[in-house]
Amino acid sequence: IISPLFLRQFFNLLSTPSSGGATPSDLLFVIFLFGLSSFLGWLMRRIQVLSLMYVEWNGMTDIFDSTFRYLIRHSHHFFSSNFAGSLTHKVTKFSRAFEAILDSIMLQFFPATLFVVGVLVVLYNRNPPLAGIMALWVLGFVMFQLLMARLRQPVRIARAAADSANTAALADAIGNHATIQLFAGASHEQQRFLRTVEQWRLATKRSWITDEIVWGVQGLLMIGINVGLLYGALQYWRQGRLTVGDFVLIQVYLFGTFDRLLNINRELRRFYDMFADAGEMIEILRMPHDIRDKAGARPLEISAGEIALDDITFRFQPGNPVLRNFHLRIQPAEKVALLGPSGSGKSTVTKLLLRLYDVSDGAIRIDGQNLADVTQDSLWNKVGFVPQEPILFHRTLMENIRYGRRDAGDEAILDAARKAHCHEFIAALPDGYHTYVGERGIKLSGGERQRVAIARAILKDAPILILDEATSNLDSESEALIQDALEVLMRGKTVVVIAHRLSTIMKMDRIIVVEDGRVVAEGTHQSLIQQGGLYRKLWSIQAGGFLDDVAANPEMAIEETLNADAEQVEER
Repeated sequence: IISPLFLRQFFNLLSTPSSGGATPSDLLFVIFLFGLSSFLGWLMRRIQVLSLMYVEWNGMTDIFDSTFRYLIRHSHHFFSSNFAGSLTHKVTKFSRAFEAILDSIMLQFFPATLFVVGVLVVLYNRNPPLAGIMALWVLGFVMFQLLMARLRQPVRIARAAADSANTAALADAIGNHATIQLFAGASHEQQRFLRTVEQWRLATKRSWITDEIVWGVQGLLMIGINVGLLYGALQYWRQGRLTVGDFVLIQVYLFGTFDRLLNINRELRRFYDMFADAGEMIEILRMPHDIRDKAGARPLEISAGEIALDDITFRFQPGNPVLRNFHLRIQPAEKVALLGPSGSGKSTVTKLLLRLYDVSDGAIRIDGQNLADVTQDSLWNKVGFVPQEPILFHRTLMENIRYGRRDAGDEAILDAARKAHCHEFIAALPDGYHTYVGERGIKLSGGERQRVAIARAILKDAPILILDEATSNLDSESEALIQDALEVLMRGKTVVVIAHRLSTIMKMDRIIVVEDGRVVAEGTHQSLIQQGGLYRKLWSIQAGGFLDDVAANPEMAIEETLNADAEQVEER
């Protein structure tokens, strides 16, 4: 605001006849004052930017931290219902939105407001009518911008949603590239992705065309005010009420105002884009966690390891429950296998034991403590879990195994790896335990990933253990090696196993047969074979009709089967 005043004075001195007393030293002094004010403006700008940078890098760090902290506490159901790539994109856009919005406010909106107010004050002191015209024009211009920004917001929200859909579709295809190749689906996926991109193109087209209309109207408004003020200033100059320097001042102020108002329009577009981007993450932050610790929840204390599922009912969706009045009591250090056809509810039982979901009715208790009354972290610290499809971090093998007990030393990790029989293949790798396994452990075979997961569970050494088909991805030789490690791992622990392999089921203390969300039979392998029913049917299918041949003498068949299995174990 101040620097143009020295320009006004400079041009007034130039336009004054030499007999009027203007000297070169006067002109040089004015130039000095102009340069000094410009330098001070530059210095203040640097202080402003550095201060803003300090606020932003700390603010963005806090946003990343708080967003991740809230996001990672969402439920298993939430993450299974959302694309990982889309969530990642939303977190990143949220932090960048904070940076862009604060930049807009502090570097554009606030300085522009100060500049325009200062310009109007100076013009008012020189010529109140011209200042009034300018003030009305600025007010109308800003109102037009705000109105158009609000009208364009739905278009921008649609574009942001299309952008996220683009990212999600891309991440889904890249994450499943092996399936695409094996099923010759490249052309199909290209067409599918093209449809998503087409939606993005249409949303972007509407947004950009709307923006261009606004730019065109604003350009006409600027031409109008510039011509109008020059014409008015010319009339006052003829009356001797304005000087040549005032013309320069008006032009500098006008172009400065135009520049700032155009920047505001540009920033408003970016400003509302950032609000649209941030809105996606805000919806997630406003979404309550499905599974939450109760106020005053206490850590889980395990003294014996008894598990009781008392008359529980569970529904994924309103309607037919997955589990109905399910009742099961597992004694301390008892090894129990859950068996049943697909969809019977056995995997759901393990998810409820891990409190990945909350029961609809009834209660699950460990040593008399309701899982709904204890902290989730303490539950997960006391329960070891080996899933059917283990997923590893894109970190070193050492870090992946150490995740079972993050304060464990290297020797403890090596010991767990030996017990899980993964030390052999790790030691053969060029980088050994410092080998990065790739995203989700893709650089390892299924059996190798499974053994690393078992090593992690061995290291954790939790008093309760859940195995979800822990040997399903192992070949016969690997399974033989792992069975011994699992027996050591299960010793003295309460164990719940979901298994279909005969060798695993037969070693359990008790087998629970689940069908249609209920316990339909339970007992040892031998007693269930004698009872007949679903277990005998499943066993017969796996045994390849063996039972049908010896139905007349089941006791002898069972004894022969057990003897043969014992011989195989001894041989291994």
